[in-house]
This record gives sequence, C-alpha cells and structure tokens, in this order.
Amino acid sequence: MEKTARLILGDQLNQRHSWFGKRNESVVYLMMEIRQETDYVKHHVQKVLAFFQSMRNFADWLEKQGHEVIYLPIDHKENRQHLEDTILHVVKSERFKRFEYLLPDEYRLDIQLQKICKQLNIKTKSFDTEHFLSDRKSVKTFFSGKKNYLMESFYRSMRETFDILMQGQKPMGGKWNYDQDNRNKYREEVPVPPLPAFGRDLSELLKTIEKAEIETIGTVDPQNFPWPCSREESVTLLEYFLEELLPYFGTYQDAMHSGEPFLFHSRLSFALNSKMLHPLEVIQKAEDCLKKDPEKYGMAQVEGFIRQILGWREYMRGIYWAEMPEFASMNFFHHKKKLPSYFWNGNTKMNCLKHAIGQSLEHAYAHHIQRLMVTGNFALLAGIDPDEVDRWYLGIYVDAIEWVEITNTRGMSQFADGGIVGTKPYVSSANYIDKMSNYCSSCHYSKTKKTGDKACPFNSLYWAFYERNREKLENNPRIGFVYNTLSKMKQKDEILKQAESYLERLEEL
Repeated sequence: MEKTARLILGDQLNQRHSWFGKRNESVVYLMMEIRQETDYVKHHVQKVLAFFQSMRNFADWLEKQGHEVIYLPIDHKENRQHLEDTILHVVKSERFKRFEYLLPDEYRLDIQLQKICKQLNIKTKSFDTEHFLSDRKSVKTFFSGKKNYLMESFYRSMRETFDILMQGQKPMGGKWNYDQDNRNKYREEVPVPPLPAFGRDLSELLKTIEKAEIETIGTVDPQNFPWPCSREESVTLLEYFLEELLPYFGTYQDAMHSGEPFLFHSRLSFALNSKMLHPLEVIQKAEDCLKKDPEKYGMAQVEGFIRQILGWREYMRGIYWAEMPEFASMNFFHHKKKLPSYFWNGNTKMNCLKHAIGQSLEHAYAHHIQRLMVTGNFALLAGIDPDEVDRWYLGIYVDAIEWVEITNTRGMSQFADGGIVGTKPYVSSANYIDKMSNYCSSCHYSKTKKTGDKACPFNSLYWAFYERNREKLENNPRIGFVYNTLSKMKQKDEILKQAESYLERLEEL
C-alpha cells in the first residue's frame, strides 16, 4: 500500500475539513513544533504555549477519529527544527509516495512549500483550508480597475453573498454600517462579566519550551492558562461571548480602560486564526442572537461584531495576497527609528502606552483601538521603522499571523503602504485617547498641554508629523483641515521644537 503524508500547520486546526471526515489507512498526518516557527520573531510565551497545546490537542483528536499521526514535539530526536529538513527527512524515512498539504496563509510558507515539493521525488498536491469565506484573489478581483480598496463596498458584497443581516436586497435595520454607534467611552457602571476558566495547567509544556531555550517575551500563569486550545474550548468561549458580552460589544468596542483589558471583546481571534472556529459559524450565531432577541442585542452590537469578521478580516487577507511580497517592504515615510525599550517592558511615563503595552505583555492581547490609536499611533508619530513595528506586533499578540498582522500594522496603522489600506494616516493627539479612555486622567503628562513641562508627547508629535510630511500628505482631501490649522497656528514653532526635543529623547518619555 502506497502511503500519503499530509502536512498540517499550527494554524490549520480545522476539525470540519473534508480531509478528516473519513479514515484512510494509506494517509498519515504530519505535525511538528519547530524552531523555524518559534524563532523568526521573538513571540509572546502565551502565543507559543497556545499554538503548541492546540496542536497537541488536535493531534489527539485526529487519533481518536482513527487517523494515523506523526507528531514531532519541539524536543523530539527526529525533529530537524526546520520545515524543509523535517519534511524531507520524514518522507524519506517513512517511504511516503505522495505528499499533500493545505495552502498556508503566509506568503513565506507558501513559497517554502512550493520549493519543498520541487525537491520531493514523489507526487505532491495542495488543498484549500476550507476556512475563509473568500479566496486569495477575491479582493484583488473585486477591486480590479478601481483606484482604491474600500473595505465598505467589499463588506456589503459579502453581506449580500452570504445573506447576513439582510432583508431581501436591503440591509437589516435600514443601514449597512453602525460604526457611528460604536465609539462610546466605557461607563464603569456597566460591569464586565468574569472570563470563563478552562482549568488547564500547562506547567509541563512551559518547562519543555524553556528547556528548548526558546526565547519569548511577556508573562504567563501556566496553571491558569486563559486561551482556548481546542475546538471544545473555543466553542465554550464563543457561547460565553454571545451570551455575556455581545449585548454591549458594539457600544464599547472602541473604548479603552485601565482596569479592564478585555472589556466586551470576544477574544476569539486566536481560535479563528488557528481555524478551531469557522468564521461563518461565528457570524451566523451572532446573527441568530439578534433575530431571537433584538431587544437584548441590537443592530449596533451585532453589526459591529460581524463587520470585523465578515468585512475586515476577509478584506485584510485579500489585500495581503493582492500586494505581497512587495507590501512587506513598503516604507512610505522612510521611517528608520528603533522601537523604544518600553515597548518591551512597559516602563514609560505615558499612561496610555504603559497600559496598552503592559496588558500586551501580561495577556498577549490588546484590542484593535489600543493597537491602532495608542501603540501604533505613537510609533507612526515617532517615526519608527515599520520593520520594527511589524516584528513587535507579530511577536507580542497571541492572534498575530502575518496575513492579518502586516496589513493592519504596515498598512492601517503605519500608513507605510502609502494608502492601499487606509485613506489617511490614523494618528491623533491626546484628545482622541482621552475621549475613548480613562488613561489621561492619571498620567504624568498633561493632555491639554502642547508645549512646556509635562506636555503630552502626542500633542506636539502629532503636529510635527504632519509638518515634516507636508509634501506627501497636504493634497490628501481627508486631511486638508490639518494643514489649514497648521498654517494659522501661532505656537507652531514652539510646538515643533517641543516635538524635536521629544524625538531626541524617546527613551526618556
């Protein structure tokens, strides 16, 4: 009997895939924990633990379904620690006659697997992961002949295609988008329910990772590991979100609070990005909540959540495949500065950064506004090299895989793509951060001061950013008002000097 090796990567844990529906005695599934993947950036310890434990749980599930599995842990003697070397070794030693794999979501792995297949002297074939609701080319095809990628038009077409939140040909509730209702500051009288505990102890796995001398960042309590590492746990987290958090999600999805690192966010992104949950099941269950109890949920809550998955997630993946590999080297503003050391320890007098970075190090998590309008905003205003920013975001967050990280970071956050993802740079002064959080009220710096002692760095850096990039930005119709204000500003020279001073001593802020 000729044997087939089927590779499963760490973010391909889809129990519903057609591969696994029927046992085939000639098929062996190959999974591996390798240094190639733990070391290409320095990852958060919770991210490494979450992927390894989820992969091990998936391998156990495969075996319980009757499938044969070759699983190579990080410390296995047959593990060559590199995808190419390990596959070539296993295929040769096990005498496989055929090699199959699921299409990877990352460009680097796509190229690498094509190269590996050329080296194997056996039949090879790739298959779809059966996860995303659009294919790799959908976004590029959708916007063919158009000047810009506009997420809203793509999102509306996805709503129509999958009949989500629709009443015939029209959007349910009469509006496509409830974004205006998703920008409220958190009110502490609305309590955030406690998160479900999975009751898992990953101390032994942590010891294995430490013994292998894998360098990580951040902290973890291995006896109370917070991330879902199986489909069952992912479904539990989804049900908790739908019942407890979704009724408030849309209202507070942009809010930030020093005492509530998660607020009403689902924390489902790791389960989705590792494919333990399917996006359509999540979307449809959220829609069902609205249909069954519109008084409890409301359009602003449910549409705001569905837009992030059906719209933003699919859209960003499409841009990734439309623009890679060139996208990974774009640097529109030619920024070259290094990330300040407080991005690795949270030791800064800027309270917003202290909390956003601190919770990232503690929880391997920050929600989209903290990533975009605090850490990303500061990095862009400070002129940090987008390569540095990419590596930090890719390493620190449990849900960060390049296809979703780089488009959000280099594109949306840093405007390094010159406007492919966003129509303008997403930067702000202290005013926005204060509007959406309680960070400014207890900060060392004054949110209202642009110059002088304890003036908030965001205030002067904001104006200096626009001044030094005038040639690139002043003709952008969405930010003409900024240059009108700059031209009339009486304190302009003072503010620019303040910014220059801060840029010279970024490490001290």
